[in-house]
Formats: sequence, C-alpha cells, structure tokens
Amino acid sequence: MNAPRINSLDRPGARLTLVACLVLAGAAVEVARARADEMPKVNVVAQRRAFHNGEHNAFTDLCRFQGRFYLTFRSCPDGHPVHPTASIIVLASDDAQTWEQVHRFRVAKRDTRDPHFLVFQDKLFVYTGTWYCGDASPSRDDYEMNRHLGYAAWSPDGRKWNGPVMLEGTYGHYIWRAAAHGGTAYLCGRRKHEFAETQGFRNFSRQIVESAMLESDDGLVWKTAALFQVENGDETAFLFEDDGSVLAVGRRGSMPAMLCRSRPPYAEWERKELDRYIGGPLVAKWGGRYVVGGRKTLTGSAKTSLCWLADDELHEFVELPSGGDNSYPGLVELSPTRALVSYYSSHEKDDAGNTITAIYLAELEIDE
Repeated sequence: MNAPRINSLDRPGARLTLVACLVLAGAAVEVARARADEMPKVNVVAQRRAFHNGEHNAFTDLCRFQGRFYLTFRSCPDGHPVHPTASIIVLASDDAQTWEQVHRFRVAKRDTRDPHFLVFQDKLFVYTGTWYCGDASPSRDDYEMNRHLGYAAWSPDGRKWNGPVMLEGTYGHYIWRAAAHGGTAYLCGRRKHEFAETQGFRNFSRQIVESAMLESDDGLVWKTAALFQVENGDETAFLFEDDGSVLAVGRRGSMPAMLCRSRPPYAEWERKELDRYIGGPLVAKWGGRYVVGGRKTLTGSAKTSLCWLADDELHEFVELPSGGDNSYPGLVELSPTRALVSYYSSHEKDDAGNTITAIYLAELEIDE
C-alpha cells in the first residue's frame, strides 16, 4: 500500500512534518491495530425492512438511550437531491422490532439530511446538516456550500423534544457525525478553504474542500478545534479512545477513503489511504474490535458492507442485502457477539414494481 499523501502543508494549522509523522506512527498511537488473524466470521441472523412511507428514506443512524433504541433518517417526497420538503424522522423502540415515531422536524427553506445521534450531557441530540434552498428545489448549479448550516433537536428522555435550533459557529460548514469525549462534543465540518466564492457544486475543485473538527461544551455552540483534512474533505466519522486519542475514517469524494489518527490537542495527524472508496462511513467498536462500514463500489455495483479494521487494513465480513442508492449505516452493540445495524437501500420494489428507497435493520452475530 502506498504511503499516505499529505497535502497543502503550507496552510496555517495544517503543518504535519515528517518527524511528527514518525513520532505518531512509532510511539503510542496504536488505535485500531488489531491482529488480522483474530478476526471472526459474522452471520446475518435477521434482516428486515424497518420503515417505508412511499418517500425517499435515507441516511440512517442508530443508538441506545435510557434503555431504548432510537433510529433516525431523512425522508423526502421529492427524492435524493436537495429539496426544502425534506424532514428528519426519529423512531423509538423497546425491542428494535416495533417502532414508533417520537419526533419529526423540518427547517424552513432548507434541505435537512444526514441526521446523526449523540448522547451527551444526559441528553439525546440529533444533528443534521442543511443546504439552503429558498422556496423551491435548487438545481445542482445553484448549490452553495457557503450557505450550509447545522441544526439540532434534543431530548432529555426521548419523548419530549426541543428544536430544531441552528448551531452557532456552523455557518458555511456541512456537519456530519458526532462524537464526545471528556465533556466535549465533536463534529466533522466540511467547508471550502477560506470559504472561497465559487458558483455551483460542479464548478470548483474538491481540492479546496477541507474537513475541520468542530468542538462544543454544550452541543449547541461550536468552534474549530483542528483541521484534519486539507484537501478533498468529506463525510468523516470519529471514534475516541479513553485516553482522548481519536480514530477517523473519512470519505474523499470518489477517491479511496482516508484513515486518520491524532492525540490531544489534535494539532498533528497521521493519515493513511485505505484500499477503497467508502460512502457514508461508519467507525465503531464491537466486542473490542474495530468496525468500518459504508458504501463500497469494488464490484461495480454499490453495496453496503462492513469490515474489520485490522493492521490498518479493511477485511470485509458482511455484505448486507442492498443495491442502487444505499449505505449510511449505524451500529449498536447488543453484546460482544451480537450487533444491530441500520442502513438504507433501494434494492426492493413495491407491489406496482416501482423501486423504493427504504430503511433496513440487520442483526449480526459473530460465529464463535
């Protein structure tokens, strides 16, 4: 595998010297370096459609909070692209079998998408990135990244909800996936370098898109903590260890995904290119092992798959029933040998033969 490429080191806050790389690689940053020969086989013991309402349902996340399961996703009657008719749905369940809607929200004149959970300060947060639309659905040539704005809804008990409210400090950032450590919440914020003025989503190089780690002490007001991807910034998932070290898996458009590591204060980052593109990346722990999931395109058709991360390499252990528009998984560990995964897919059709895009759950079990 090729050595990681480190770009634009002359930018303020982004310098990563060879000495720093060697220190990080050779010292104490041993996150996710499990032995490849310890990876178990996994079986899909159950898979079911969890939600379909005739709309385009996509971009899931899954968590447990105060003894219940919570599932969230975007639902839009007008489809996958950017539309002001999109909304975020939150479902709850005692057994992950029967679900009830406990919250649904929209943001006026904005497309809401990519919702993610965070349990933080005894509250359940749902974060969503939004595109500005105005009163109608914009064309791709009118998408403007500098108008991105993060929003959140939150609940102290999963039943009574507040929001959505805009997140201070996120204007111009597309927020994606949340994590917390040591009383601080973190988000990935994708943005254009220096908020460059460019017209339309097609008319600029992805090299000017960077990814920042945003931090907050209350989950609502945010500031930049670090810049960890200085080119081709995109959807990134964080996983924090007890000592504050962080493992990140970042999409880079259609390029191979990047594995990133850092330690507090997150000023220096170690980066390594993975062997595949990952759309809607997930990084989580299951049974003490590291799981990376998302959309893969290695076979020419898009599928949602999960891999063990071992020796800094991906080893696929399951390809979920999926196809077409799909991915964006969430994972909850049920036990060291059982897990529940959410995702969306458009591999099924309705009774009239029309393709549907629905939310699915899969129960996984390690084959011991």
